Amino acid sequence: MNTTPRAVVLLSGGLDSATCLAIARDMGFETYALSVAYGQRHAAELTASKRVADALGAREHRLARVELGQFGGSALTDASIAVPEDGDTGGIPVTYVPARNTVMLSIAMAWAEVLDARDIFVGVNAVDYSGYPDCRPAFIEAFQAMANLATKAGVEGHGLRIHAPLIELPKADIICRGSALGVDYGLTVSCYQADDSGRACGRCDACRLRRAGFDAAGLPDPTPYQHRNG
Repeated sequence: MNTTPRAVVLLSGGLDSATCLAIARDMGFETYALSVAYGQRHAAELTASKRVADALGAREHRLARVELGQFGGSALTDASIAVPEDGDTGGIPVTYVPARNTVMLSIAMAWAEVLDARDIFVGVNAVDYSGYPDCRPAFIEAFQAMANLATKAGVEGHGLRIHAPLIELPKADIICRGSALGVDYGLTVSCYQADDSGRACGRCDACRLRRAGFDAAGLPDPTPYQHRNG
């Protein structure tokens, strides 16, 4: 009988979630990767998620669909709202997607119960984009407490643990950690407005943070760009 513990890993196809999947594998978990199509601007990141799941040996990869895009309210789900290209303007960015992490963690919680998994990994980060309310340690702690009140496993004393191993790491440290664990970041897509081939714009906040992270880590940036700026 296989006694290897199972973990559900939220996998967007971006740099952070790929690192999270590698960390879960390194910790000895049998990993089950979960990607969510929520109405985001492009499918390139979701295509990347399958590549990453295969490369990092996920036992299974599922794609769940939930139409947060029908509500709009975010530059990532509403084509009428421009993706910012001028850096941090203070406050909560327009790229914040209302309830996204709450919804995705809830879906992960449901699959974890079915799998009899006690662990969920999510690549939220409070250093980059700390303005997102659902990327804070307090949110992760609160969700874990809620999960253990809301699930059969929690009520029966088999509580769920929400792991956010990147939450306090700067991008360069995340890249170094993932590189040491064998993550091929050339497979990932982080750009908010990547083209259909997954090539990054090089201008949005996600692109700037990613490129700065590779520079600070002293590692070559494997990102394919639509064009280079400067």
